[in-house]
Amino acid sequence: MSEWLPKPTSAGYSASQLVRISFLIAGLGVVACRGDGHRPDRGSARPPSTVPAPAPAPAAAPVSDPRLVPVPAEVAAKVTLKEIAHGLDRPVLLVVAPGDPRRRMFVLEQHAGQVRILENGAVLPRPFLTIPDISDGNEQGLLGLAFHPRYQTTGKLYVNYTDGDGNTHIVEYKVSANPDVVDPASRRELYEIAQPYSNHNGGNLAFGPDGKLYTGMGDGGSAGDPRKNGQNPQALLGKILRFDVDAAKPEPERVHLGVRNPWRFWFDPPTGDLYIADVGQDLWESVYVVGGKDATQHNFGWNVVEGNHCYKAKTCDRTGFTAPVADYSHDEGCSVTGGVTYRGKALPQLAGRYFYADYCTGLLRSFVWQAGAIRDHWDWKAAIDPAGVLQQISSFGVDADGEIYIVELTGSIYELVPR
Repeated sequence: MSEWLPKPTSAGYSASQLVRISFLIAGLGVVACRGDGHRPDRGSARPPSTVPAPAPAPAAAPVSDPRLVPVPAEVAAKVTLKEIAHGLDRPVLLVVAPGDPRRRMFVLEQHAGQVRILENGAVLPRPFLTIPDISDGNEQGLLGLAFHPRYQTTGKLYVNYTDGDGNTHIVEYKVSANPDVVDPASRRELYEIAQPYSNHNGGNLAFGPDGKLYTGMGDGGSAGDPRKNGQNPQALLGKILRFDVDAAKPEPERVHLGVRNPWRFWFDPPTGDLYIADVGQDLWESVYVVGGKDATQHNFGWNVVEGNHCYKAKTCDRTGFTAPVADYSHDEGCSVTGGVTYRGKALPQLAGRYFYADYCTGLLRSFVWQAGAIRDHWDWKAAIDPAGVLQQISSFGVDADGEIYIVELTGSIYELVPR
């Protein structure tokens, strides 16, 4: 998942960040994900599909102005945070079902392996779905959920989780006659992917504008991609994959490569633009964007590069690599959490703006991306969270109206609302 624990080096951290990081380690009581996390190599559960020849990567997209600036005062004065739920068990995602007349929100509880329903401000007592035999490592568990684009007629939904052995499973279920409960007997496994280590599982799921199911797979774990999965075109790890879920036997297609641990990607509904937040190794956190009409197979460069920078080398050949549109150093955070674009109506001044955060320091930022250019890169922390309410941000979500929610691993969910 998102790294969810700082890197061993403290170089570059401020004193306040070190205090917060120490608190995170003590509070979570987990092993740092940069420990090697080694597990025996069981091999792939199934042989990988035929690898298509990648198209030549284009030159890096032009960047108009990536500089970070404070939110304009006239905008900040109109936006605030509102807590809409608390007491959840390690929530890591909030999604909605397309066309749901009840406008429910579905929240994933990572280690409980449960999908909970949030409706009219209350969490329903009965889980929508419970996954058995789930692993509970810091970056393991129930990690992704997506509803079929025609959910109202198919009743199908998809989850990504790691099992007791730590392997990734992508599974289809159907809702039962009770719309608040999934039928466990409807289980159909799309694919299983072996994981050599316990960390860097990625796990997000989302349907793209092409109607196919996408998932983000980390590089397999440990540190530094020791198995070179990121740049191995045959590997399923270190990739953005997609599946045709309507096929009789869905097989993974490698869409993009060279990611380390994509913790939350997002398709902007009106444009199809793909935003990917990729957790870095020792020094840098990155956000990439692929235009909705760009059919190129992109290579984001891991582990030759870490974002815009050569990894463990003074120089490196970056030919063919797609650069991030935004990044930040570990002076400011240690684990990026990818977000969503605002397409709601309550805050029109935020239209088209992509939000992202950092798990370790709670930074909250946004920018507008259009035609390969980034602009209006805003820092929101001082404007709407001066007291540091936002901590351990694990994910973002949007409701049926396109309004934005921020999910905290501590159990709370906040909404961006008019002040």
